[in-house]
Amino acid sequence: MKLLEERILKDGVVLGEDVLKVDNFLNHQIDPVLMQAMGNEFANYFANKGITKILTIETSGIAPAVFAGLKLGIPVIFARKHKSLTLIDNLYTTSVHSFTKGVTNKITVSRNFLDATDHILLIDDFLANGQAAKGLIEICRQAEASIAGIGMVIEKSFQPGRKDLEELGYDILSLARIRAFEKGVVKFVEEEENK
Repeated sequence: MKLLEERILKDGVVLGEDVLKVDNFLNHQIDPVLMQAMGNEFANYFANKGITKILTIETSGIAPAVFAGLKLGIPVIFARKHKSLTLIDNLYTTSVHSFTKGVTNKITVSRNFLDATDHILLIDDFLANGQAAKGLIEICRQAEASIAGIGMVIEKSFQPGRKDLEELGYDILSLARIRAFEKGVVKFVEEEENK
């Protein structure tokens, strides 16, 4: 997605050899016009898959997931990372390790919102090692829900997440695929490789 790639080049900041800071438009401050465009891309790609709900993890996956849900006319569920006084029982739970933050979070989804009748689109902000996606897959497994596909805003193709998820048989759409960080500059996967 050219619009996203241009925004990454303009406002993204490479930290070290494997971290991209995009808090200017995705992870802290949100650009709603860009989020809507990304949500539309996900919705258009997965439009004919019979999706009943979108599942993401709080917080950075919520904005693109909501816009995709709006376009598809379906609900969006987000897995919670933090305990809530109102979300204490009747839960699907699993643990997810965050590569960027170096912590493991217990994520939860109420059983009231996800079940075996659902065909789910997973959406998240980053695909690196695939741990968040695998956590969402585990939540769907517990609910006996099927998975239509996986939408990722930004993929770090030099890390194993995509390969691992493709080996599990999932259809993955990443809107921006990063080949490498070279001397602090983002290099994208070329268009021919992207297909």
